[in-house]
Amino acid sequence: MFRPTASILSLIPLLITLSVPAIAAEEPAKPAAPSLSDVLAASNLNVSGYLDVSYEHLDGTGSFYNGSPDRVFDARQDSFSIHQAALTVAYQPKEGFGALVNLIAGQDPDVFAPYDINPGAHSKFDFPQAYIQYASGATTIIAGRFVTLAGVETIDPRTDTNFSRSILYGFAIPFAHTGVRATYVASDQLTLNLGVVNGWDDLKDTNAAKTLEVGVTATPVKAVSLSVAGYFGKERVGGLTDVGPEGQRKLVDVIGSWSATDALTVILNYDWGRQDGGAVGGGQARWDGLAGYLNYAFSEHWKASLRSEYFRDPDGYRMGFAQTWRETTLTAAWMPSKNVELRFEGRVDHSDHPVFVKDDSYYASGGDPSFLGDSQGSVAIEALFKF
Repeated sequence: MFRPTASILSLIPLLITLSVPAIAAEEPAKPAAPSLSDVLAASNLNVSGYLDVSYEHLDGTGSFYNGSPDRVFDARQDSFSIHQAALTVAYQPKEGFGALVNLIAGQDPDVFAPYDINPGAHSKFDFPQAYIQYASGATTIIAGRFVTLAGVETIDPRTDTNFSRSILYGFAIPFAHTGVRATYVASDQLTLNLGVVNGWDDLKDTNAAKTLEVGVTATPVKAVSLSVAGYFGKERVGGLTDVGPEGQRKLVDVIGSWSATDALTVILNYDWGRQDGGAVGGGQARWDGLAGYLNYAFSEHWKASLRSEYFRDPDGYRMGFAQTWRETTLTAAWMPSKNVELRFEGRVDHSDHPVFVKDDSYYASGGDPSFLGDSQGSVAIEALFKF
């Protein structure tokens, strides 16, 4: 019988070692790659955006008897709407040069797109803000296109508490301006604005004159703020046109805000406007209005906003006919996550004249007044996705 020799026996441990795969030494964990948000933050670059869609039912056609819309962005009857798909890219260091570009596609740009950007055609794309900035200490200067200083509400629905925009936002003030604006933060309680712009809602000025904008925001105590903005300059009486007479246009916008509690905020907004030569016979046209807001946060996920306002246009300059127009809106919002907000809204409008077209038969009938009413109601649901 074969018996292994001592030399063969000594090789057995070596053979076992060679036959068993070596266990690799545990390597140290590799550092996680930085996320896109980390890279952007390190580069002082901010990228944000949103998608705004809705469904709305109007019990009218969404227009006045003269054919103009009786709402700002929500004048479509019984329709799904893609209001805005927006992207903002901003490089805004605390010192030195920077820039911001805000691009928006959808239904709403057809309303706020500036004069002469696309003459004779509807616009489904616009850039309400696109400017270069320079910051030094407490002063920031921007040059390009930017939204107005006036008004509580803005083009960006994320900053608003209601789905529909107010009458004042659509008919009393401008949307945006092209020019230069300087902002000086004097203290935590006082901010000053001064600018020179082409005019109201235009890229190319409609005349040679420029409009002066001034703004003051005071916060005497943490819970209370007061903002006053003014626009003063010569504009075409006929509005956004390159021809016709000119006259001084003046607007004063006042906003007061009070955070009564951590959950309740009260806001008042008053507008006063004048246009020389805008009234019948060449007199001064006037308009003014007041809007009030009650905003209440029930919890982290639920909030509500009640808005009530009136707007007076006795010379018919802003709407094409004289009226006093009132509306009340109640909006409830649910935020299931930080990126999603759903708004449920009911609104009632009322005029002191039968100016709302209740049925399209009004136009086919040649203007039968039986198809007009002095009120209009609506319900809507809006979905906002923010990133």
